[in-house]
Amino acid sequence: MSDADGSPPEKNNGVDGSDTPERSASDSEGSTPDQTAPDQTASDQPASDQAPQDQSVPEEQALDEPAPDESANEITTVIPVVPANSEIPTGPAVPTNAGVPAGAAEPTQQFEPVLPAVAPEPVAVDQPPASKKWVKPALIVGGIFAVAVLAYGVDVFTSSGNTPRGTQVAGIDIGNRSPADAETVLRAELAPKLVEPVTVRADDVESTIIPASAGIDVDWSATLAGVNEQPLNPITRITSFFSSREVPVVSTVDQAALDASMTVVAATSDRAPVEGAVVISGGEASGVSPVVGRALDLPGAAATFSDEWSSGDVVDLPVEDTPVTVTQAGVDRAFQDVAQPAVSGEVVVNGRDGKEATIGVDQIGEILTFAPDGSGGLAPQYNTEAAVKILAPQLVSTEVQAKDASITLAGGAPTVVPGVVGDLINWPETVKDLPVLLTSTGSRATPAVYAPVPPALTTEGAEALGIKEVIGEFTTGGFEYASGVNIALAASVLDGAIVKPGETFSFNEYTGPRGAAQGYVESGIINNGRPDKAVGGGISQLATTLYNATYFAGMEDVAHTEHSYYISRYPEAREATIFDGAIDLQFRNPSKTGVMIQTITTSSNVTVKIWGTKTVDVESITGPRTSPTSPNTVVLPKGDGCIASSGAPGFTASDTRVITDHATGAQVSSNTRTVKYDPVPIVKCE
Repeated sequence: MSDADGSPPEKNNGVDGSDTPERSASDSEGSTPDQTAPDQTASDQPASDQAPQDQSVPEEQALDEPAPDESANEITTVIPVVPANSEIPTGPAVPTNAGVPAGAAEPTQQFEPVLPAVAPEPVAVDQPPASKKWVKPALIVGGIFAVAVLAYGVDVFTSSGNTPRGTQVAGIDIGNRSPADAETVLRAELAPKLVEPVTVRADDVESTIIPASAGIDVDWSATLAGVNEQPLNPITRITSFFSSREVPVVSTVDQAALDASMTVVAATSDRAPVEGAVVISGGEASGVSPVVGRALDLPGAAATFSDEWSSGDVVDLPVEDTPVTVTQAGVDRAFQDVAQPAVSGEVVVNGRDGKEATIGVDQIGEILTFAPDGSGGLAPQYNTEAAVKILAPQLVSTEVQAKDASITLAGGAPTVVPGVVGDLINWPETVKDLPVLLTSTGSRATPAVYAPVPPALTTEGAEALGIKEVIGEFTTGGFEYASGVNIALAASVLDGAIVKPGETFSFNEYTGPRGAAQGYVESGIINNGRPDKAVGGGISQLATTLYNATYFAGMEDVAHTEHSYYISRYPEAREATIFDGAIDLQFRNPSKTGVMIQTITTSSNVTVKIWGTKTVDVESITGPRTSPTSPNTVVLPKGDGCIASSGAPGFTASDTRVITDHATGAQVSSNTRTVKYDPVPIVKCE
């Protein structure tokens, strides 16, 4: 054979026995070279036959073997051709001089080559054209596609008009059903959930809500409207066999009922914040760690429940943290820097004559407290009033109390009794270093600071009041014994009262409570227009007497109230009633000098004198009675609660006070007061 270009192949003259000889073209056409079996030795053959044949093939020839025909219509396939009775040695090469007798000329050592598996000779085989090799796969793919199209068409036809496969509402499968069937199934399985309790959780607190009771219902048409029509996308239809699609429940809400339910949940879930604090009690300090509060987000909770009640899971409701203003670091600082030192020992205040006052460790909590400072810390608060309340009684014996100057009438004329200047502890100055003392770990004692304290009314002030003569007085009588007891007791309290220039005097404030604890007894009063009894009754007679004395002394009327019906022992339109805590008698001293009240009582009458410096004269003009009215009759059951009365007519009266200057006689003022008295009812006890 020749190469494709017609040139004869070059020979390789190499004789290396390791090379594998290539078969010539004539070998491939059927001739078989002689081969020695692998187990045959040189002694089995004649010496002339032991020389191995040169079976090597030149390298150039091996490289230049003609290439197979590269025509697209012919493929040359190499097919191994091996003689049927030949064996191919697979072991190592065996030397050919094995078994030569000793002394014989040793031939050149040669080895019988061991041939590897010979590559099969190429044999030309006809193959189909390349374009035909894809016919069968194409037919298979086409068949599969046709089956898929047919299956798709069948699926679309059989599910037409039904709900999409895999559709769920609240976990209820309504897929591949007619709309009517889907609604029936949904109503049957979802409606009962409206009356079943749903667990809700606000942070770590769980409770239950019944949807129907919370105003929740299902909007069936809107819910079913959310179920889409059958999808035409083949991929979507295929995946629907292996997946599901959740359609949300559309709820209707009675907002008022839902909000009320959330409020009930909040009552159990909300937690007020615990502010960080330091507490001192029983002589020991302790810190209170802050805890953030929690409050249910009511609008958010209502919206969340209305959206998720049908899920079948616990509904987590949103909550909001309620912050604290004091941090743990702030608590620790206040505890270590202030509270602990404060309870390390008692505080001592040294008074005169070796007297001491102490604040015990168990009393520190009454004085020292803490409040948020607005920056996350605690500011100490010192109650100096509480400290003084503890200390002052212990040192009162070391003080000299101030005493007001007074005026006595013991000699028949006003005499000034000198006042006493006090020597009292200046407590604000004494306890000003209390914060330092409480945080001190050394000495916790401080001296009491004393200071002179003048009396409210000094001797000079009393002498300057000008109380030297009676400027107005009045006397009344005709009271019963019980009323006399009460009148005498109240009069003793009023006796000696001084009203400085410009001051206003109050009967109720000066006498204080007038009850059984103060020694007052039950006596007659007027209650709702008829006679009655009460503790402290009869004091109105003293009020009327005082009012008339100040009337003629030229005092300014500030407040007074007449009786509801006329009492004959009092002057018309010039009298006053009084009731503890309700009806008061008040007058103001308009002069430039002071006045003093003197009271004198007997078993039958009471007199009030106003002492001062006379500057005016007062005249009372009583007008005629007008507009008379007749009494009505009241019938009450017999007993202690019924006081019989014959009654009296009512009328209207007036009084005009004319004030003139005492020195010149000139009129200063003229004022008329008109009073309407109700008739005294006729009371019958039956």
